[in-house]
Amino acid sequence: MNIWLVNHYAVSPSQAGGTRHYTLSKELADRGHNVLIIASSVDYITRKECHLLPGENSKLEEREGVSFFWLRTPAYATNWVRLLNMLTFSVRLWTTSNQNVLIKPDIIIGSSPHLFAAYSAGLLAGRLQIPFVLEVRDLWPQSLIDLGNFSANHPFIILLENIESWLYRRADRIISLLPGAAEHICAKGAQADSILWLPNGIDSGAVPESMPMRESCPFRIAYTGAHGIANGLDNVIDAAEMLKRDGLGDRVHFLFVGEGTEKARLQKRAVECGLNCVTFRDPVGKNDVYEIIQDSDACLMVLRDSPVFKWGVSPNKLFDYMACGRPVLFGVNTPLNPVKACDCGISFVADEPEAMVAAIKQLISMPLEKRWQMGLRGRDYVLDSHNHKKLAVQLEEILFDVTGTTNA
Repeated sequence: MNIWLVNHYAVSPSQAGGTRHYTLSKELADRGHNVLIIASSVDYITRKECHLLPGENSKLEEREGVSFFWLRTPAYATNWVRLLNMLTFSVRLWTTSNQNVLIKPDIIIGSSPHLFAAYSAGLLAGRLQIPFVLEVRDLWPQSLIDLGNFSANHPFIILLENIESWLYRRADRIISLLPGAAEHICAKGAQADSILWLPNGIDSGAVPESMPMRESCPFRIAYTGAHGIANGLDNVIDAAEMLKRDGLGDRVHFLFVGEGTEKARLQKRAVECGLNCVTFRDPVGKNDVYEIIQDSDACLMVLRDSPVFKWGVSPNKLFDYMACGRPVLFGVNTPLNPVKACDCGISFVADEPEAMVAAIKQLISMPLEKRWQMGLRGRDYVLDSHNHKKLAVQLEEILFDVTGTTNA
C-alpha cells in the first residue's frame, strides 16, 4: 500500500519535537508498505528553514530510514507570519500530486496540528479519488476558545468550525489521539463508528534500558517540551519560589528543556526572583532527550486548567518520562489520567502551585525504592499499551479496512 501521511510539523528523531509519524511510518515500512511523510521545510521549534537550499521549493529525502517530502514554507517570528506559513503549506500540498518524483498514493492520512493542512489533505484525497483518514491531534478550534481566549463568535473561529465539521463528515475514518474525544467529534458531525482511538506512544527499539534511580541532592525535576501558554509553566516558577521560602531551594532543582513563546519571559522571571534552582536548556532531539530524563529523579507534566482537557491528553513527553522509568508529577485536570491509572506518579490540581509543592514534598519524602517501583510501573505500562509496534498494527488494520485490501 502506498500511504501519504500529511503532518505540517513532522520530524525525525534527530530534531526536537514529536516523532509519532516517523516511528509509525518506519513500522509500516517494515510491514511492507511505502510511506511518505509530507511536512514543512521550516522547523517548528526554531521557526527557521532547515531542509531546503535557496531556490528549492520541495525535496524528496530519506531521513533515518523514512521518506520525507519537504515543502517550502516561510520562516516566521510572529503569529501573522505563522498563519502565512500554515496557509502556504496547505496550498503547496494541493499541488503535491503533480510532482513527478512521487508515486500516487492509495490513501492519504491528514493530521491536524492545524486544520488547514488536514483540509488540504482531504481535498487532495478527493481529487485523487482515494480514501481519506483524518488524525485529530488537538480539538481545533475548541482549544483556541478554551486556552487562547478567543470568542466563539470570532470570524476566524467560525471559519475553523466550518472546516472542522467538513473534515469530520468528509473523512472515511477518524483517528483521535485523545481517549475521550469521540463525544465532541460526533457533536460536530462525525459518525460514531468512524472514530477510533490511537494514542501517542514510544519507539520500544529506541528507549534505553531503564537506569536505576539513585539518591541525589538536589532532587532533580525535568520538564521537556513546549514553553507555551497552554503549558502553565508560571505555576512551576511559583512553586520554585514557595520551595525557596520554605528553605528547600537548595534541595530541589527544576530543569526546563524546550522552546516556546513563553520561554524568554519565564527565564526573565526566574532571574528576577533569584531562583538558582531553575535552569533552562535549548530543545534536543528524541535521541538525546532520554539521557536528560534518566538523569532526573522525577519528571513534570503540567497544563493549564481548561475544559478542553476533559477529553483527555496524549503528550509525547509524558510517555517518554514513563518509558525511562521515572515517576511523574502530573498536574493536568482531566478525568482520563494515565498516571493515576497505572500508579506511576503523583497527581495534583492544575494551576495551583501549592498543590504542586505538596506533591513534590510527598515524592521527596518517599523511600528511593518506592519511587523506583513507581517509575517501573509507568515503564511497563507504556511498553505494553503505548508501544509503536502495536500501534502500527492497529493503524495498518484501519487502513486495510478503509481501502478494502488485505496484507498479501
